[in-house]
Amino acid sequence: MGVEQEVATKEARVRAFLDEARYDALVLTTHANFAWITGGGDNHINVATDAGVASVVIARDAKYVVTPANEADRIMAEEIATPGYGLRTVAWSDLDGVGGEIERLTRDLVVASDTGIAGSTLETRRIAALRYALTPEEIDRYRSLGADIEQCMRSVAKGVMPGLSENEIAGRLSGAMLARGIMPIVMLVAADERIAQYRHPINTDKKVDRTVMMIVCARRRGLIVACTRHVHFGPLPAELRRKHDAVVRVDAALNLSTTVGAALGDIFAVGQQAYADAGFPDEWRLHHQGGSIGYAPRDVVARPGETQPVLANQAFAWNPSITGTKSEDTILVTDAGLEWLTLSPEWPMLDVEFAGRTVQREDILVL
Repeated sequence: MGVEQEVATKEARVRAFLDEARYDALVLTTHANFAWITGGGDNHINVATDAGVASVVIARDAKYVVTPANEADRIMAEEIATPGYGLRTVAWSDLDGVGGEIERLTRDLVVASDTGIAGSTLETRRIAALRYALTPEEIDRYRSLGADIEQCMRSVAKGVMPGLSENEIAGRLSGAMLARGIMPIVMLVAADERIAQYRHPINTDKKVDRTVMMIVCARRRGLIVACTRHVHFGPLPAELRRKHDAVVRVDAALNLSTTVGAALGDIFAVGQQAYADAGFPDEWRLHHQGGSIGYAPRDVVARPGETQPVLANQAFAWNPSITGTKSEDTILVTDAGLEWLTLSPEWPMLDVEFAGRTVQREDILVL
């Protein structure tokens, strides 16, 4: 059944939400939610906007795609993989646009949406929660995406050399991803002292001397993977060795504490203690530690007191950092345990112990 079963599962979640929240229809317009409800469809033209050019409207007994007429053929042929949608189009020159057509289509209905379109009620977080537990089909796509991102990161990292600029490295990494149909939506490359200076180092023309850090969030068919890797040329400085050993201990504590039913605030507290145990008690204050991931770079960022529980078949990306280094991979949480989506035995690894369990975490690649 494949995508048809996936979409049917999601539509059942939507209609359960309509019943529970007492709405008559739901409108999904953002890139993330369009991809989710269609089983991986893409409604973006401009990557700088969150809303796409096509909206899906799901009512209790019908569903529609609403889009400008000049987009309709491609959207229906390439982005809508399952039957049953009615198509409503508007002229590109229509001043009311898609919103006007949705308003006409849902007249006299109580409507929720992810953008507030056509006067509907904005339900951002409740809609996002419908996406958290992944279907079997999504899990298969996530595994493939994670493996491809790991290969991109590893192949580019092994080709990095002193004298390349941060922008050149970002270009190589972006090209490797785009060749696999993956859109880099966060691309951060930092060389040498910029790694310690900034938690979000936007790429520049600075050239690499001794060390480089590559950070990505990358999307394919809606799903997003996060990953960070480090490369160093020559003997690793003792201070960097100490800090990276510490940050992977925090990373192990966060990941191994991510079990079905655990509250994100409780996992965050474990991470705080791990920072202190590693000798860096205040580093958690300098950057968020990550959280759940899926169709957004982070759905819920872990904070003190956050009550959102971990669900079975949900993805997470923890990203602890200690000034000068960071550790980040994407995992899938299941009832049977954790599955690492972005790891490979071909990358140098460290055995890290937490609470009597040992896990492999990524080391710095020394060239």
